[in-house]
This record gives sequence, C-alpha cells and structure tokens, in this order.
Amino acid sequence: MRVLLTGATGALGRPTSRALCAAGHRVLGVARGPAKGEVVRADGGEPVEVSLFDTPALRAAVRGCDAVLHFATKVPPIGRITRRGAAENDRLRTEASRCLVDAALAEDVRVYVQESVFFLYADGGDTLLDEDAPLYDSWLSVSALDAERETARFARSGGRGVALRFGAFYAPYALSTVETVRLARRGLFPVLGSGEQFFSSIHVDDAATAAAAALQVESGIYNVVDDEPLRYREYVEAVASSVGRAARLRIPAWLVKALLGEVAHIPLLSRRLSNRRLRTAAAWAPRAASARQGLPGVVREIAG
Repeated sequence: MRVLLTGATGALGRPTSRALCAAGHRVLGVARGPAKGEVVRADGGEPVEVSLFDTPALRAAVRGCDAVLHFATKVPPIGRITRRGAAENDRLRTEASRCLVDAALAEDVRVYVQESVFFLYADGGDTLLDEDAPLYDSWLSVSALDAERETARFARSGGRGVALRFGAFYAPYALSTVETVRLARRGLFPVLGSGEQFFSSIHVDDAATAAAAALQVESGIYNVVDDEPLRYREYVEAVASSVGRAARLRIPAWLVKALLGEVAHIPLLSRRLSNRRLRTAAAWAPRAASARQGLPGVVREIAG
C-alpha cells in the first residue's frame, strides 16, 4: 500500500514508519522542514510537507494513497495538561482529523486509521474491558471522541475507518519514559492512590506493529494494549526494580486530585483493557506481554 502517515517524526510515528516499510508499504511521512524530512528518510519513508488544516493541500498529498494514518499529536506532560495547554493537541484531533477525512474521501482512499487513547473508558475495577465498555465523561475525552467520530464518518462513506485506542506508551525513546526512569532512580516515582487500579500500557514498538496490522482489519474501534495490564503499584514496582530501587513513595488519591484536577482520572481510574479484538482480527500480538517484561529492557537501553 501507499500510505500517508501524519506525526511521522514522533514517538509513535517513527517506529510505525519502520514497521510499515518492513511490511512492504510505501510511506509518505508528513514532516516540517529539511531536518525532519531527513528523519523520515532515515526510517525508510519519503517526506511530505503539508498543513494538516488545509484540505485542498491534503487532497494533493493523499492523491494515489491507499491509506491514511493520522498519528500527529501534541500532548503536554501529564502535570501540565490544562484546557489551554491541550488546545493544540485538541485541534489536531478535531479539525485536522476532519480535514484528513474530507481529503481522503475526495481522493478515494480506502483506509483511514486514527490514533485514540485508553483513558476514554470509565472505571472498570477488576473487569476486563472490551471496546464496548462504558466511557468516562471528561473534557479530556472530547477531542479524541471527535476524532473517532470522523473515523466513523469515513467508514459510513464506504471506506474502512479504524480507531486505535492505545494504552499508555513506554519506550527508551519516549520522553515520558526517560523522565519516569530518572525519577525512579531517585526514588521519586510514586504509587498513586491505592495502587490497586489497573493501568493498561503498551511498548511503542508493539503499538507500531499494531498500527501496521490495522491496515487489514474491518472498520471499528480496537484497543491496543499488552496482554497483561498491571495494577498501578505493579507498574511502579516494575520500573523501580529495573533501576534497583524499592517503590516506597505513595501519594494518596485526594492529593493526586488536588494536584492534577480532572487529569487525575488518567492514573487513578482502573482500566484493565482487553486486546482480544485486535489479536483476533489482525493476528497481531505484542512482543512484550506486559510492562513487567518490557520495562527492564527499556531501562537498560536508557541507561546504555
């Protein structure tokens, strides 16, 4: 397939570009400027410079493409997520998604794949949640749901529209993971709340292979998480043990809410997600079955 990939130079976009190229696809990676264009080339793709808010220009960019993957994001660090701080990311999910879908439909693109997020779900306790589980009502969810609605509009118009609800990313090249490891080495990566809530995650390399596999699945929503979501305390313990420290620091839920406001629901609510739908539809499986298995190697790469 000939594929247009937005966010091609990001933490998810780069391994996705490599996974797509490895699967034999031709990747056109959206990148700003010559330096980022060279990043796209290094990953095996061809750079394309285009505004994601300019539908006529996007039509020219997607012309002749079989698929569009919209993975462009601008997510602030969790401690700095506010309505104002999230505005650029929200615009990428709402306006850019609409423009891309309009362009893809006008140019008869067959497949549209949208990045979405795991924290759309309501608290499920210990229940294993599939894609039909109830959702959590939050302003943080609005733009992701808007993007999913655009994906559904693409499907209703005759294409295959696929929304991927990714778990929390970790990887040696993800800045959030590098910061987590730095804190853990100082004994400052805390268990939040009771620590008994489930936290669904995915190694970014596995997220990338899932994205490549998603080109073949039917329209719909798919969870992209590992096989064994951990309880939050288990996740923290996996990071801490990987750096040779004990997970002793705890922050009670009331203080997390006071510090983070509405954003606190991301780590505090229990979301034990199932990846069965994607595993069945795409014959995909993560190489790291859980963060407990995947994190030690990530920490070694960061240290190395």
